[in-house]
Amino acid sequence: MSEGVRVVIGEDDVLLRTGVVRVLTDAGFDVVAQAGDAEDFLRKALAHRPDVAVVDVRMPPGLGDDGLRAALELRRQRPDTGILVLSQFYEEDYALDLIGERPEGVGYLLKERVGDVEAFADAVGRVAAGGSALDPEIVGRMLGRRRGDSPLDLLSPREREVLGAVAEGKSNHGIAQALFVSDAAVEKHVTHIFSKLGLNQSPNEHRRVLAAITYLRSAGR
Repeated sequence: MSEGVRVVIGEDDVLLRTGVVRVLTDAGFDVVAQAGDAEDFLRKALAHRPDVAVVDVRMPPGLGDDGLRAALELRRQRPDTGILVLSQFYEEDYALDLIGERPEGVGYLLKERVGDVEAFADAVGRVAAGGSALDPEIVGRMLGRRRGDSPLDLLSPREREVLGAVAEGKSNHGIAQALFVSDAAVEKHVTHIFSKLGLNQSPNEHRRVLAAITYLRSAGR
């Protein structure tokens, strides 16, 4: 999955940036550029045309949401480039801004996940391939704060659990392993989730990603 995948990294913390480069290089990714501020990150990402860009939300020069805004601009100019945002803390508005109307090829992870080398590399690979990767803690918080009159109210507790795993980017087999159930049981739950959320089969839509964005919107607004 990672072989030949081109990556640009934006992170102002030198030690963390070095660590991310090392993790991804060891996993077989091709890190073509790295930057320590948002403006340099955007320039390099536009110039190198990576498959995926990994960027910190808060970066110089403003140390506000400069990294996120650079990522959004990159997504606007290069919609085929995957975007994986790293954040020190969970900031709901940032996650929703990033996902927007096109959840394909985006990810939002807490920085602490970089320490889980295998999971982090897998998340970068999924985003590069057009999938999604949402932090498990973010998924848990969103699902735990559902509001009334939400489409999520139609789901059973087990279906919400499965939906959370779908949002993290897990495959049906990965969900089955995490929940200690059969692959067939997961497939059945996923089918019921699609049906209850009104996500009909379409060749132009990714129903797994649309299911994730449905609960994000329902829980976050």
